[in-house]
Amino acid sequence: MPFGLGWPELVIILVIVLVIFGASRVPEIGRALGKGIREFRGSVSEVKEGVEGKAAESGSGEPEKAESTSDKPSA
Repeated sequence: MPFGLGWPELVIILVIVLVIFGASRVPEIGRALGKGIREFRGSVSEVKEGVEGKAAESGSGEPEKAESTSDKPSA
């Protein structure tokens, strides 16, 4: 299980959520949470595709190295 939570802990959390929000609000909360996770995954995918696209445009797929502005050693 993620975060080291077992079934007993998940049941306790579910009971606490039911007591605090009530049975009628739990589906709404689940829907909102699922929608937020979907939007987050979509945003991450868009950013990832953008970064991969920029890497493909640069040619080698490796980040460009910054060139030094001065060839003279500093004193």
